[in-house]
Amino acid sequence: MSATILLVEDEPGIQELVKFNLQQAGHAVIGALNAEQALSTIRETLPDLILLDWMLPGMSGIELAKRIRADSRTSSVPIIMLTARGEEQDKIAGLDTGADDYVTKPFSPRELIARIKALLRRRAPQMTEDAVETGGLRLDPVSHRVTGNDQPLQLGPTEFRLLHYLMTHPERVYSRAQLLDQVWGDHVFVEERTVDVHIRRLRRALEPTRHDYLIQTVRGAGYRFSTKR
Repeated sequence: MSATILLVEDEPGIQELVKFNLQQAGHAVIGALNAEQALSTIRETLPDLILLDWMLPGMSGIELAKRIRADSRTSSVPIIMLTARGEEQDKIAGLDTGADDYVTKPFSPRELIARIKALLRRRAPQMTEDAVETGGLRLDPVSHRVTGNDQPLQLGPTEFRLLHYLMTHPERVYSRAQLLDQVWGDHVFVEERTVDVHIRRLRRALEPTRHDYLIQTVRGAGYRFSTKR
């Protein structure tokens, strides 16, 4: 599993150590020394996960977490708080701001990487390497293969990413704009109707095994992946 991680840590030594270990685990890491740098980075590139130090100069990590959660563009980005404050009330305060997990310093790189993996599996399953299967349709991110009832299906790269995202978020309705952000990437400027074109291609690719019904249109809202006809 490879993710783009924003590391907000004001101590350069700790930042470099954590950054090195995360890169060794295959992640892309963007560093920020304070909240202002972090917000500037987020405006340019939406990360898959944020590691956020509690004690930052200027705006605290708690305040930054609140701002991230208040913005609809960033509200669903997973956040892990990093702090030397290990008291129960501090952990509760951190989680109450919207943080998904809380790691107390000092921590082992192995523990942090395990927490990141677990959080991505829970909050962003499309970022994992786990195969997904529904109703005889199976997608394997590692081998980049899709099969329907054990029959190979041929998908283009965009259709593969689109199917992976929808399969890992079943029964949820996504607008064209949301799918563009999640599948094409944030700050990619293409027409929303592009989604319709790739949905049609995806359905055609699934037709040979009659799995095209899984990709459903919700009139006036968008698309969803569902086994319910």
